[in-house]
Amino acid sequence: MSLGDDTGRTRTRTRLPEAGGDPYGGARRNGRSSSRSLVTVVGVVVLLIAAIAFANRGGGDSGAEEGADSPKAAATAPTGEKPVPAGASGIPAGFAHDRQGAESAAANYSVVLGSAEMFDKERRRDIVAAVFTPDVAAARQGDLDAAYSNEEFLANIGLDKDGKAPAGQTFVSRVVPVGTKVTAFGADDASVEVWYTSLFGLSGEGSTNPVTESWYTTTYQLQWIDNDWKVVDFQQKDGPVPVGRDQKASTADDMTKAVEEYGGFTYAR
Repeated sequence: MSLGDDTGRTRTRTRLPEAGGDPYGGARRNGRSSSRSLVTVVGVVVLLIAAIAFANRGGGDSGAEEGADSPKAAATAPTGEKPVPAGASGIPAGFAHDRQGAESAAANYSVVLGSAEMFDKERRRDIVAAVFTPDVAAARQGDLDAAYSNEEFLANIGLDKDGKAPAGQTFVSRVVPVGTKVTAFGADDASVEVWYTSLFGLSGEGSTNPVTESWYTTTYQLQWIDNDWKVVDFQQKDGPVPVGRDQKASTADDMTKAVEEYGGFTYAR
């Protein structure tokens, strides 16, 4: 479709799959109530992650608010800086000690905190240790383990007690940052907002929780420690949410192939 096809359009609508059109394998979908319940589940996941991020609040001046020399909203562009390397855990690390480094850290941490890997015990511990300051990680690791291993919670989102999807289905939990903004910056701390879309659900024949998208903005409070940016706190809110286009939902096979074949990105300014 060319850009001209949308000229003069004042309203768009989201097109749900027709009966028998798959999502997924003829599994019953209860329209609005089903969507609302899935959004609730996504919110629960975010709240579980947020449980570890309230330590070390306050503590000194976070630096001046954005001044006249602060960068305005702009597309991410090449800066001549080398790409962010992966740390020992495979998670991006070694961010630059500047505004762009803080933005890159916040975007990449959004991706790993919203990933399906958070439902794997060993991988979750690697992520928490890599993303949060040591004292925050140590204080909340046990709470996270308990929350993510809660069998009732896992059953509600269609996973078994080990956080695994049923045979023939793929668990999807993926965050895709759309943009970042520094709202405060100091020598050793920063506040960065990340706007992103989140994909969440089960892809595969017979799934009762088809993959849906949600939109959020999360504000990360970052601290410069051990020569890197780490998270000490964050708050999440809904939106901004775009109007859905008139597109037919993909089949279970198409969604599963996309998740398996398309990898994610390392974000750096």
